[in-house]
Amino acid sequence: MSDQPTANSPEEAFRSVDPLGEALHALRLSGAFFCRSELRAPWGIELPPMPGSLMFHIVTEGSAWITFGSGERYRMEAGDFALLPQGRGHAIVDAPETPAIHLYDYDRPLLSPRYELLEIDNGGDPAGLICGVASVKDPAARRMVGLLPKLIPMTAATPGNEWLRASVQIMMQEARSLGPGGDAVITRFSDILVVQAIRHWLQTDPNAQTGWLGALQDPQVGRALALIHRDPTEAWTVESLAEAVGISRSGLAARFADLVGDTPMSYLRQWRFEVARNWLRDTDQTQAEIAERLGYESESSFSRAFKKATGQTPGSVRREAAADEA
Repeated sequence: MSDQPTANSPEEAFRSVDPLGEALHALRLSGAFFCRSELRAPWGIELPPMPGSLMFHIVTEGSAWITFGSGERYRMEAGDFALLPQGRGHAIVDAPETPAIHLYDYDRPLLSPRYELLEIDNGGDPAGLICGVASVKDPAARRMVGLLPKLIPMTAATPGNEWLRASVQIMMQEARSLGPGGDAVITRFSDILVVQAIRHWLQTDPNAQTGWLGALQDPQVGRALALIHRDPTEAWTVESLAEAVGISRSGLAARFADLVGDTPMSYLRQWRFEVARNWLRDTDQTQAEIAERLGYESESSFSRAFKKATGQTPGSVRREAAADEA
């Protein structure tokens, strides 16, 4: 009998893993909030910085410009999508010379708990927008988002992007009717557009081939990272990771340090703290339970290590989460 893994064995299944794809798969918008805008020129909207959030704009009618304080600007036409992964402050206007008024100075009636309407009618050419802001909770997806540029555009007129215009039309229909489940439909389509924009950037920008993103695409290091991301509570060692991905211990250590800029065990420790932060914010697990899951002998030893690594105590993270929900 052959010692080679069968097509259905765990070893063979793991060889087909796409660690970068897993990070994209984990990218789900959380706490999404949307605004539909019906506009007639001249109009300008200033959006404040929203750290830790994704922001995006979809032009459903007419055209618009995204402008930054640095003087950078980007034109959008109907059907286009623009992702701002870092939540940078910016303005969206009908023309670069149009002054922008702060978003919070406009009247924006709520049409549902997560959906508002902005109307500006100054008698000129019409335009329409769907804009959104959301967060990402999964640690791998959040780290990936943190490495993206401040603006990723997708243009409906680009050959092969016909699906983009069709998706925008569906979102607009849902936005106008807001029938049962409309918020969920808009959120799901937003997930798709965000992932597609990131995929486009990963495939076309040389910066996506270096650092942590490049490491995810490496045959051995990417798989080691995927194992850590999938099961951070496992008692991993460099030896066990190397064996799992089919490379020598020294080979994995050297390649990991070269691509990630850290040792496997140091990365594992930091990753566990990111996971712990998520658990503190999003679950009702006690600090003692989290400490035990992550292999600490006591709650106090976990708390000391967490504060040393993050600059915060576990309790302060939990209180911040409670304040955000209030």
